[in-house]
Amino acid sequence: MAVSMRDLDPAFQGAGQKAGTEIWRIENFRPVPVPKSSYGNFFTGDSYIILKTTALKSGALRHDIHYWLGKDTSQDEAGAAAVKTVELDAALGGRAVQYREIQGHETEKFLSYFKPCIIPQEGGVASGFKHVQEEEHKIRLFVCRGKRVVHVKEVPFARSSLNHDDIFILDTKSKIFQFNGSNSSIQERAKALEVVQYIKDTYHDGKCEVAAIEDGKLMADAETGEFWGFFGGFAPLPRKTASDEDKHVESQPAKLLSVEKGETKPVETDSLTRELLDTNKCYVLDCGLEVFVWMGRNTSLDERKSASGAAEELIHSSDRPKSQIIRIIEGFETVLFKSKFESWPQTTNVAVTEDGRSKVAALLRRQGLNVKGLAKADPVKEEPQPYIDCTGNLQVWRVNGQKKVPLPASDQSKFYSGDCYIFQYSYPGEDKEEYLIGTWVGKLSVEEERVSAVSLATKMVEAMKFQATQACIHEGSEPIQFFSIFQSFIVFKGGLSEGYKNYIAEKEIPDGTYTEDGLALFRVQGSGPDNMQAIQVEAVASSLNSSYCYILHSGSTIFTWAGNLTSPDDHELVERQLDIIKPNLQSKPQKEGSESEQFWELLRGKSEYPSQKIAREPEGDPHLFSCTFSKGNLKVTEIYNFTQDDLMTEDIFILDCHSDIFVWIGQQVDTKNKLQALTIGQKFLEQDVLLENLSREAPIYIVMEGSEPPFFTRFFTWDSAKSAMHGNSFQRKLTIVKTGGTPAIDKPKRRTPVSYGGRSSSVPDRSQRSRSMSFSPERVRVRGRSPAFNALAAAFENPNARNLSTPPPVVKKLYPKSVTPDSAKKSAAIAALTASFEQPPPARETIIPRAVKVSPPTPKSTPEPNSKENSMSSKLESLTIQEDSKEDEAEDEEGLPIYPYERLKTTSTDPVSEIDVTKRETYLSSEEFKEKFGMKKDAFYKMPKECSGKNPNPVFSGSKKWDSISAYLAVSAPL
Repeated sequence: MAVSMRDLDPAFQGAGQKAGTEIWRIENFRPVPVPKSSYGNFFTGDSYIILKTTALKSGALRHDIHYWLGKDTSQDEAGAAAVKTVELDAALGGRAVQYREIQGHETEKFLSYFKPCIIPQEGGVASGFKHVQEEEHKIRLFVCRGKRVVHVKEVPFARSSLNHDDIFILDTKSKIFQFNGSNSSIQERAKALEVVQYIKDTYHDGKCEVAAIEDGKLMADAETGEFWGFFGGFAPLPRKTASDEDKHVESQPAKLLSVEKGETKPVETDSLTRELLDTNKCYVLDCGLEVFVWMGRNTSLDERKSASGAAEELIHSSDRPKSQIIRIIEGFETVLFKSKFESWPQTTNVAVTEDGRSKVAALLRRQGLNVKGLAKADPVKEEPQPYIDCTGNLQVWRVNGQKKVPLPASDQSKFYSGDCYIFQYSYPGEDKEEYLIGTWVGKLSVEEERVSAVSLATKMVEAMKFQATQACIHEGSEPIQFFSIFQSFIVFKGGLSEGYKNYIAEKEIPDGTYTEDGLALFRVQGSGPDNMQAIQVEAVASSLNSSYCYILHSGSTIFTWAGNLTSPDDHELVERQLDIIKPNLQSKPQKEGSESEQFWELLRGKSEYPSQKIAREPEGDPHLFSCTFSKGNLKVTEIYNFTQDDLMTEDIFILDCHSDIFVWIGQQVDTKNKLQALTIGQKFLEQDVLLENLSREAPIYIVMEGSEPPFFTRFFTWDSAKSAMHGNSFQRKLTIVKTGGTPAIDKPKRRTPVSYGGRSSSVPDRSQRSRSMSFSPERVRVRGRSPAFNALAAAFENPNARNLSTPPPVVKKLYPKSVTPDSAKKSAAIAALTASFEQPPPARETIIPRAVKVSPPTPKSTPEPNSKENSMSSKLESLTIQEDSKEDEAEDEEGLPIYPYERLKTTSTDPVSEIDVTKRETYLSSEEFKEKFGMKKDAFYKMPKECSGKNPNPVFSGSKKWDSISAYLAVSAPL
């Protein structure tokens, strides 16, 4: 597109540089910035340009431009707004979608910028009108329409304006009345209350009464009588008469018109296809309700302006005031536009470059203007976070026919690709125990058991009165929440269920189920000890990948293979998974490029293999849809710029994040529709309404109102009190409007645990849920690591130390608790290991588990948030030497107060009275303890009670039985 300096209005300098809304008013046919304090105030005699800039997860900035035309604006001003909108798009690089907005017929997207509503005021600057200056309050009557966004229009203050179908707001000096037509819906009434709140805050400084009037309720009610008193008393309402604005513009078959020199010519075609659009031309697609202007990438600015003018003339000539004009640039077509064509390729060959934007930036730079915003924003780099408490309790069942078989704790993280599984995870929520019940569907599982798994899981949710979140997860598409719950996850080939065994028998397929003595190759992946997986793949060389590490075993022969693109973190994960898959056996490390012949022989010879990491579906920008589901048909409507208030308790909503789908079910939804929630989610994936190429196997979460998990609420500014309120949407919002805020809700007590399989789901069985369930503390690991390392690992791996789902303690120093200061060789080895594992922390916030208070004689460490140690925890925890994180500080966190040495002595002049005098040393700080006794607290508590020989405390040299060193505090002389 050719752009010259004269095409760029100085008012648009720096526009669209960051996310937000910018508004200009047309004054003397030029755009003039509107102060932010006046955003949302529109005058009927003016025309405006509104730019909405959205920062996408990809790092790009998306621009939507709207030009709003007041009902009293002049034709010249409207034309100036349309032309200047095209210029603004050129200044932004020519990729924005442009919308024509007519007062009273605005798009839902436009109204969503100014929630809850806009109420245009009489007057205008550019048109010559004067703004109305109200000296005293004037009684006004408004009509409100809409379930998702509210269209508000002032109507004559007369009984004849009322009807049974709509909702009306009567604004008087001392009270605001909301009149609910008998045919209006609960959702419409609730949305209208948001307008009542807006009027109350804007025109009454938040100080006036609010009353709700029900159509058909007679004079017996005092507020009803007061309302009708403003209309001269009650009288039956007439039937609603259709006004010109209410007349529906019939949809019609789309007509494609080409625009040449401002003239439109029909394009003769039997069907609409993408190939009809020429990049060197502009087109008008007339669909009745919507009129699209499509502008090819190679068209000039003048050609685009001409095409926009042709669309305006088309609307005026056919007398269609409600028709919307939407202008689109080639390569940035909307889903709605694409849907008008019988065929539209997933990708086009249009070269969308930064050339246009860079040329505009160069022109602006010469004019001395700021062009920073014209560059693409940096992509958002985020480590996936689970957003779930990882200290909960997990139970797992394998589906076998129509039944579920509980798995022992040692097998809960070991799945087979030919089977289906059900898992229940309970974890502490904000004010109650939360539950996640899900199904995992193996790639080779049979359909019968897939159906059975979903049915059994749904019955579990139903038994819990729908207070649990339900998930449906497919192998290969597991979300971060799943991996964080299971932590060390293994997928074996084959299956153990009757369904799988019968299937392979019928098909006469060899049983490829994993055996410990057979040939197997595992790809190891993950980000740390709390998120690591070993996936069995075909034992052939083509299964290798330079970005991963692998475990290959055949009987007692074990190889580990590290790709050239792997990191020390990846190598650490291999060692961890070895301890689970093949404990007690020596492995042979292999590096890519220097493999042994035996390694290749097991893989049946060398072959080519990839080097790129396996791409997982990234999380996209969230979209919220309201939906209706009837007779197997799903209809959805997108809600723009959504908030928590858009979730209506009577309805079902879908939150689409591309990688995950959430189906939110309101409390007032009937049980039949609740049970269809998973079907609704699957239908949504099939429809792919945003044409984003959704995977049919994307995880689907079913979220119940009042039990929303944190990995759902993170997409909102969430107020848990709102979801805990009772009543329908209208009743809830009426309470909020009348009280001036969300009422305080008594937090419920934790629910009584529901037990499945005979074990309480709320009390973690730590002996069964140990992270290191496969480790044996008696054995010594030898996998090519140093003897000191292996000895320490064997000595300190404790299978009963922690819940499997609890992240490892944060570690700063790698000193084992049994190593004394005089163990020079061990200390040196440990120091070397510490240095080798200390790496810069990853650029993400570590989720810290709840601290567990532990009393002597086995004090535990407490992780420190936002510390460098968090980045080391995944590496050092592999050594299973559970030492304190910054031990000198962590040891003081035992719930005891700390006092100085001089006050704890029995000879102190200022003794402390409120202590246990038999254990004075526990009140010392870690620093003073080490200074006085030559060892750390932890090392002291690990010493045997019968001490002799090299006791570091000379007061107790020799052989003596002792429980504490309180006696030492009785002497004033230091060691």
